[in-house]
Amino acid sequence: MRHAADPTTRERPALRTADRTRTYAELGVDVRTGAHELRATGTGTSDLVAVSLADPVDLVTAALAVDHAGATPLVCDPAWSRAQRAEVLRTVAPRTFLEVPLPRGTVGSGTDAPARAARPDDLAWAGFSSGSTGRPRAVVRTRSSWAGSFDHVTRLTGTTATDTVLVPGPLASSLSFFAVAHALATGACAYVTRTPAATATALAVSDVVHLVPQVLDTILDAVDAGAPSRLRRAVVGGASVSPGARSRAAAHGVGLLTYYGAVELSFVAVDVDGRGLRPFPGVEVDVRPLTGAHVGEVWVRSPWVASGYLAHVTGPLRRDGPWATVGDLADPPGTGPLVLRGRGDGAILTGGATVVPEDVEIVLRAVPGVRDVVVLGTPHRRFGAVVTAIVECDGLPGLRAHLERVARSALAPAQRPRRWYGTSTLPRTPSGKPARGALSETLEELETSGSDLVPLR
Repeated sequence: MRHAADPTTRERPALRTADRTRTYAELGVDVRTGAHELRATGTGTSDLVAVSLADPVDLVTAALAVDHAGATPLVCDPAWSRAQRAEVLRTVAPRTFLEVPLPRGTVGSGTDAPARAARPDDLAWAGFSSGSTGRPRAVVRTRSSWAGSFDHVTRLTGTTATDTVLVPGPLASSLSFFAVAHALATGACAYVTRTPAATATALAVSDVVHLVPQVLDTILDAVDAGAPSRLRRAVVGGASVSPGARSRAAAHGVGLLTYYGAVELSFVAVDVDGRGLRPFPGVEVDVRPLTGAHVGEVWVRSPWVASGYLAHVTGPLRRDGPWATVGDLADPPGTGPLVLRGRGDGAILTGGATVVPEDVEIVLRAVPGVRDVVVLGTPHRRFGAVVTAIVECDGLPGLRAHLERVARSALAPAQRPRRWYGTSTLPRTPSGKPARGALSETLEELETSGSDLVPLR
């Protein structure tokens, strides 16, 4: 917390929401006071402390206090029900669970806990990842696996100490929590919003925003409609941006930086100018061929990879010496940019052909009237599985017929969806990506679940 002690930065805002602001000096004393409380109530070095607080200022303060006390903060999703939370936490068994804000401090109160020397190999953050499928797994990483990349992110994003960094996503998402941690390390103000209305209002005082593609579209819609904005840079993670997003942003003076990564891998590749993904600084990328497939599996050698999963659970992260993968697919290696093709465990085997869902989604997502689309495989007695499309739309008349015409003209026969469903809103993970696992379960139980998924007409 060097910015809390520096006379030139201590009175600057560090954390902000729509109704709260804490300066670096106030945040610093809150963190030290919280660490003092944790130690006094038995939290020790290397303990795991689960943090589930709805208010972003309280959550960030608590996570920093846990780290200041020498323990490891495990950031939970406060939107979980108690039953879901209990089930998720059962296997990781945290030493302490924080669902009430830690006491605040007062500058000069004398209750500050002494600083503990931070080490690069400290387990300084843990959070949950389900990716787009499966139940959440707790990923844990060292301090250096995040903090070591801060200088690269600062250079790529152009973030300065006088900026306000807008973070319109839930802090249970590693994308959002990293954005806050980077902003605080830079000396900037992290402005966390929780509703579209608050995000639109925050644009007038924000310089940089970290977000997922779906929120980018919402922000661009707001700016197109006349919302005041001083944004100059949008940092987009999680998936490809929608067609035209880069030019729409440029029309408002906003430069886009998109990146590919994973909770387990952190940053893998970045696209700074729309010309495609190139390896993030310090990262080596190897696309290894897969037998019988036209795509390969993405492996990385990187200092930014997480330590692994808590409680020795298994997950998509696999290692081969210094190399690691989460099973993402990409086009065969060449001299050009990295072209991603989705997650390997989502590939659909239909009638002897392998279909990569993202290949189909890119085509269908460009159709007018389609807000988003998820492609899955559903069981079929003869073919093993068939390609099934779930379309987020307003149920426009004739949309399915138009989608089928597009599919026939742009997709190979095996890639064309045989089943079509529509929904007004796709379920999403905390990071904003479509929740493929939840959609798979809904399709399996469609006849009895009462879901809002309906056959697309």
